[in-house]
Amino acid sequence: MAPVTVRWGVIGPGRIATKVVGDLPLVPGAELAAVASRTSIERAEAFAAVHGGARAYGSYQEIVADPDVDVLYIATPHPQHRAAALAGIAAGKALLVEKAFTVSAEAAREIVAAANEAGVFVMEAMWTRFQPAIVRMRELIADGAIGEVTAVQADLGIAAPTDPADRYYNPALGGGALFDVGVYPISFAQMVLGVPDTVAATGRLAPSGIDLEESVLFGYADGRSAVLHASIRAARPGQARVFGTGGWIDVPPRFHHPSRIVLHRAGAEPETIEVPATGGGYFHELVEVTEAVAAGRTESAVMPLADTLAVQELMDEIARQIGLVVQEGPAQL
Repeated sequence: MAPVTVRWGVIGPGRIATKVVGDLPLVPGAELAAVASRTSIERAEAFAAVHGGARAYGSYQEIVADPDVDVLYIATPHPQHRAAALAGIAAGKALLVEKAFTVSAEAAREIVAAANEAGVFVMEAMWTRFQPAIVRMRELIADGAIGEVTAVQADLGIAAPTDPADRYYNPALGGGALFDVGVYPISFAQMVLGVPDTVAATGRLAPSGIDLEESVLFGYADGRSAVLHASIRAARPGQARVFGTGGWIDVPPRFHHPSRIVLHRAGAEPETIEVPATGGGYFHELVEVTEAVAAGRTESAVMPLADTLAVQELMDEIARQIGLVVQEGPAQL
């Protein structure tokens, strides 16, 4: 039997799509088939020219209707994910949806319900979970290398452009810290510790209404905790640390795509474990989707939809506590 070729389409040929698709030629059995921009077909054509001459469309509806596209990578601003995802699912396409999956748990639940009903593969593009160093960290934790896990610390911050017209400050485009950088420490903590029993958050809003930064404390009934920070006001180290009863694991900056981890076992010298990523680091999530679609699977075991929904629920609660009012996009293209 001939190998299956999984044909990819890109919705939203922007900066992040350029980085992600740059790793696609490294993925066995994957090819870029089409790209769509709703602002201009010229933008789609320019993207296609750089990435091997895929078909270019000047609307999202056209790429969704293309019968020769198996997977849609949705790389639009967060509030626009909902409409593109629902349209793709209705057309029977598998989806890789850029993080944050949506800007509301309600929209995330709607997408997941539609995917389950249609029986199509959908995954959030949380590349951190597929980084080889993070995979190794999880293996060490599962093997008891640091004993019982008790706490997580993680921070991520950038000095974003302060222009009020920039997307970081535009609430209609899902601007702010929570959905761009805060999702990383939140998802990291949920991955290691599970869903917390309590959430306490404080933050600062900009005049436009977007969140500039937040500090978050997750509490668990058994005494475990997570302390998390996110900011677009200033750069932060971008480090994570997982504590256990028998040591700890450092994930050096930047923790959301690390090339190494440092294992500290009680009474032993620190052990640096180098585990570099392939390509730009997006290769690993692209392999996950390509192999799953070729095999007919409808969900990733590494980034399951239940975890995506849990993180969206947590972000809803954080937004509520800091007074952030989100602007969810439409349900139709």
